[in-house]
Amino acid sequence: MIAIKALSHTYPGTRRQPPRQALAGLDLVVDPGCFAILSGPNGSGKSTLFRILCGLLRPSQGTIEIGGADLFADPTRARALMGVVFQSPAVDRHLSVIENLRLQGALYGLSGAEFDARLAEAENWTAIRERHHERVDTLSGGLARQLELVKCLLSRPRLLLLDEPTTGLDPASRKAFLDALHRLHKTMGLTILMTSHIFAEAEDADKVAILKDGRLLAYDHPAALRARLGSEMLVIQCADPQSLGARIKAEFAPKMMCVHEAEVRLEEIEPSQSLALLERILDRYRPEIASVAIKPPDLEDVFIHITGPAGAGPQGGPR
Repeated sequence: MIAIKALSHTYPGTRRQPPRQALAGLDLVVDPGCFAILSGPNGSGKSTLFRILCGLLRPSQGTIEIGGADLFADPTRARALMGVVFQSPAVDRHLSVIENLRLQGALYGLSGAEFDARLAEAENWTAIRERHHERVDTLSGGLARQLELVKCLLSRPRLLLLDEPTTGLDPASRKAFLDALHRLHKTMGLTILMTSHIFAEAEDADKVAILKDGRLLAYDHPAALRARLGSEMLVIQCADPQSLGARIKAEFAPKMMCVHEAEVRLEEIEPSQSLALLERILDRYRPEIASVAIKPPDLEDVFIHITGPAGAGPQGGPR
């Protein structure tokens, strides 16, 4: 559904700032029906890529096809396949729910019975059907986000682009929104590309893409990404992780190790050896250690390993 090839973008410089490259030869393919999460540290290029995909920015070079349509040569055909939820609200908070929806329908030439049918189809998963005549500024954050998604669905898109759509939601509203999104993905066969910095949101995705400095460092199923770090890892918190990490590396020679903030992280540990290794490290360095944990790696651990400046072990390219 999305085919990105050799995509690069450089923001022009000013008198005080040199040009800045936001994307550098990015290749990414999102298959039809895939639910993909796009993550990366601040400044990784996520926002630039999202703006380009939405047609708000022209890249310096490269190509993008949406459902086989060239986004730059045939933008009308490509954009007709999309629905977009921006990070910032895109509804009029002073109008009612139904007024916002009718305005959106009018943009697509929908009115009368056709609009009513589309609306019933688009909102049958929501709780806003009973709130049509309430002003948007009286809705909770979760309901307002549901309204944004219903707006997108009125045009029956095949692709949803969502830029951190759960920002500002409480845990219950975030879960309800994501549950609804996954139901829509399964029942309607939508292709979804969503940016997020909350790693728990990516655990149920089909694919997770991790960007850094405008380059794709990893793109795979969550389970495959976690497997890169083995089945268990040892996380040690201490006051001087750089010093302790250097000594542990010299003495115990772990397969993979990185230092992140106040932690020494030993990765790809054999489960049969993890407890014995922990006991040896505690015997040797207990006074310097604040806490320890043996745990299976999660996506946050993968993210730290791949993007962390002190990450050890081969980073590799996207797989």
